[in-house]
Amino acid sequence: MHKKIRELIEDNDVCVLATVAGAAPHCSLMSYAAAEDGREIYMVTHKNTKKFKNLEGNPGVSLLIDSRETDRGERRYKAKALTITGLYEGVKDEAKTGEIRRRLLDRHPHLKDFIEDRQAQFILVRVKAFQLLEGVADAYFEEVN
Repeated sequence: MHKKIRELIEDNDVCVLATVAGAAPHCSLMSYAAAEDGREIYMVTHKNTKKFKNLEGNPGVSLLIDSRETDRGERRYKAKALTITGLYEGVKDEAKTGEIRRRLLDRHPHLKDFIEDRQAQFILVRVKAFQLLEGVADAYFEEVN
């Protein structure tokens, strides 16, 4: 994985999750954590949300992680945007559920009550590709096998 991609994933903890139902896209601001190798992104939501219903009907997702908070004002020309293309997978394995819970709580301790809610559902996005844009024209694309 490209060093700048890893840094953007590690330096941020909020992303935009885009899901689709029919022809209608839906975006959600989400707290996330990533697997050690960056090939899986973890989030949590409630089962009765539009985003979760969309994921169940169409597992294709797009995530956006960017540096707009740190690259403001005169630094805007340095802004980076990472688009992650992936597939949602339901998590049924107890060991995997434990790993996701631990990673999310390590990164987002304020989500403890939300994660422990009976309606909470973990989201695992298996990364298929990364596209990193630096500034307005410098782009890098990487497929994940």
